[in-house]
Formats: sequence, structure tokens, C-alpha cells
Amino acid sequence: MRILLVGSGGVGTAVTRIAARRPFFEHMVVADHDLPRAETAIAALGEEAGRFTPARVDAGDTAAVTALLAGHRCDVLLNATDPRFVLPLFEAALAAGADYLDMAMSMSRPHPDRPYEEVGVKLGDEQFARADAWTASGRLALVGMGVEPGLADVFARYAADELFDEIEEIGVRDGGDLTVEGYAFAPSFSIWTTIEECLNPPVVYEKSRGWHTTEPFSEPEVFDFPEGIGPVECVNVEHEEVVLVPRWVDAGRVTFKYGLGQDFIDKLKTLHTLGLAGTEPVEVRSGRGTALVAPRDVVAAVLPDPAGLGDRMRGKTCAGTWVKGVKDGRPREVYLYHVVDNAWSMREYGSQAVVWQTAVNPVVALELLAGGVWKGTGVLGPEAFEPRPFLDLLVAYGSPWGLREQ
Repeated sequence: MRILLVGSGGVGTAVTRIAARRPFFEHMVVADHDLPRAETAIAALGEEAGRFTPARVDAGDTAAVTALLAGHRCDVLLNATDPRFVLPLFEAALAAGADYLDMAMSMSRPHPDRPYEEVGVKLGDEQFARADAWTASGRLALVGMGVEPGLADVFARYAADELFDEIEEIGVRDGGDLTVEGYAFAPSFSIWTTIEECLNPPVVYEKSRGWHTTEPFSEPEVFDFPEGIGPVECVNVEHEEVVLVPRWVDAGRVTFKYGLGQDFIDKLKTLHTLGLAGTEPVEVRSGRGTALVAPRDVVAAVLPDPAGLGDRMRGKTCAGTWVKGVKDGRPREVYLYHVVDNAWSMREYGSQAVVWQTAVNPVVALELLAGGVWKGTGVLGPEAFEPRPFLDLLVAYGSPWGLREQ
């Protein structure tokens, strides 16, 4: 397998460090708009660096990415950029006759009149609209294959296959006790993506009603996370699992709730109120004249790079899927989860916990595809594949998952 990795930020760099330890691929091209960043990611790999090549590419230039795929004879494109670049990279892979994986799906657009009641364009709709073209090409677009979405979806399919006869509700619950020393506000993941998912109307799925939306940060609940993390208040935010899981798993209700904390929520609301969450460029005066700058890009530029916070981070992050239903005629409730301790991920890989947890899952999926264990064509989510091989291989990567009866 020959892989084109687009994006060498925190998650992309973690991908290279995880993949370098596995023999399943022949070569990986690490491409970024910032060539020195790609070169730095590869230089850190030591003896394994020979299987990696840096390249410069604009992720928004479909033609350039298509040419890069063809020029390096890549079988698959792994997208480690933010959601703005999903569609051009998705189309580039199709044009080049390559498979495609991403960790976040094409962006949503709220309903123009009833944003907090009805869905507009859902996450991933524009990718699923191209499913016939992908099927006709004989290639696979595996969408939403990070941790959330990704591993959380694998958990949902595993629960349906092996743990339940009927499922009443599936709720992805994400929380942690991570702290960052020395900063009043330092998100552990891309602030651009965090703003996008937290300020858009959250989507909820109900079998009797279909997909609908609610207010951001609605339906707060306290969820008790495992491995010493403890109780964390979680709220509704927009996330891909809610649009992916019901396509393959029969459940009465599907939700996603994130443990943000009131201080983080207040800061996001302030950014929104001040117009700093926007993505449309505005004119800004500078010493070199007037520049067009998106306010959200300014926020991202002034905050610390999440990839560089590992040495200041303490604690654990937990991603998981809570499932409620019936097994053998009796009520059952479980939480399937994956915890990463920042001290462990920094010691073993030099990557902070949140980006490492995101990065390990597409690498596991690529290994299953390379070995022919997972097969498919068209546009598919993680739920479309057998979950047990994935979960077993995740353990083999040295990163076990857990199951707690509720």
C-alpha cells in the first residue's frame, strides 16, 4: 500500500509516528501546504524515515492533489486536514482512482428558517451524494474514521452485533480531565474544528422522527467517565456519529454529547457574539495594506498549537459509546470506551493524548484495508465493516479498549 497523507499538523504527525512502527504499507507521502512542517514530521521518525517522502500541496487544489496521487502511485489518500478541505480531497482521490479516508466529514449548513428544529445540509451529505460515482469507480471512501467519529462508530456496530438484541439508544459521550499548564485558554484540539462543531445546531436522531436539530449545548447531563476521570457535564454538539450510526445500526435514538465545561462553553459563546467564529473573510488593516482574513483563522493563529501542548498537558481523555437496550429479554446498558493518558502518549510517541487518540484509528483501518480484512466500495462509514478485527488490532497497537456495564 502506498499512502498520501495530506496534513502534517498534530494529527498528521501522530499518524506518521504510529504508522512508522507498522510494516503494512510500502510508502507514505506526507504533504502539507507548509513543506518544512512535513519535513519536520518525517525527520523525527529516525530509521523509518526512508519509507516517507515530504511534499508541498494546497489541500484545496483538487487538480494538484490528483497529480500528486498519480505521481507517487498512491493507492489511498488519508485526509488529516480540517473539514474545509474534505470535498476537494475527496474528489481528488476519486479522480485519481485512489481510495480515501477522512476523520471529519463534509461540512453542514443549518436550515435557513428553522435551524434549531430542522436539519439543513447534514454533515457528510455532500459525500454520500457522490456514493454512486464511488461505487461505479470500484473504489472506497471510508468517511469519519477517526476516534469520534470512527472508533465510536465501531463500538456502536460491535454493540449491535454482539451485545444487544434490540437497541433503544446510542449516545456517544466524550470527556476527560485534561489540563494545560500556563494557559488561561488552550484547546487540546483544532479550535477551527471545535468552533464549527460546537456552534452549529446539534443533530439528534430518533427512529420515529428522523434527524432533527436542537440548540447548541442543550440537554446537559453528568456522565461518569471511567479510569479515574469521574463525573463530567456533557452537552449536545453537532457530530458525525449521529448521521452515520443510523445508516447501518438499528437504534431508537442516537446522540452525541461532549464534556466541554462551562468556562469553555462561555468562551465559545463569546467568540460567536463578537463575530470571531465566522469563516467569511473581512477586511483588516495591516502594515502591508488591507488584507482579507477570516475571523476564525485569527482566533486559531493567536491560540497555541494543540500539537505543541503535550509537555504542558496532564490527565486523560476518554472517547466512548453508551448503549441502552435489551439482551436475552433483559434490560442492558453498557459503555464501550477508549482512554488515553497524556503521560503515556507523550512518553511512547511524543504526541499529546487527543491528537494521538484521533490518529491511531485511521492507521488501524488502513492496515485492515491493506490486508484485505476490510473491503468495500462506495461511500461507507465505519459501521459498514466487521468491528471485531478493528478492536482486536487496536489492542495489538498497545491501546486497549474497555467495556463497563452501567
